[in-house]
Amino acid sequence: MRAVIQRVSSASVTIDGAVRSCIGEGLLILLGIGHEDDGTDIDYLVKKTAALRIFNDENGVMNRSVLDVGGDVIVVSQFTLMASTKKGNRPSYIEAAGHEKAIPLYEEFCRRMSSAIGKPVGTGEFGADMKVALVNDGPVTICIDSKNK
Repeated sequence: MRAVIQRVSSASVTIDGAVRSCIGEGLLILLGIGHEDDGTDIDYLVKKTAALRIFNDENGVMNRSVLDVGGDVIVVSQFTLMASTKKGNRPSYIEAAGHEKAIPLYEEFCRRMSSAIGKPVGTGEFGADMKVALVNDGPVTICIDSKNK
């Protein structure tokens, strides 16, 4: 499971011209799910992400987590994070889990993240053509792969 975590001052997901989710200060998480991912990958990423100290404290030092600042979270499924670019110029998505596996894991990730931060998590729609807008604060972008613990 791969996550691209962006500290944002605002973010939104729009589908077919309608805003599905929007937040102020918090995290936008792009989540890629692979064939070999399971609940242990979710546990690792949720725990790591919720505690990730990437928000500034009173001294301007990145020393606070999304929990500490009471921030919001949007999680967007993104199978392209599982792309392999080893051969040629056309990415291969063979490592991305199919819908039957990825949807339940995505939904479980969202439930566990919501539980971890104590509030609802914004989402996109699995498989939809989404327009994701964000103001990356910093910019701060962290990539985490649950297979590289």
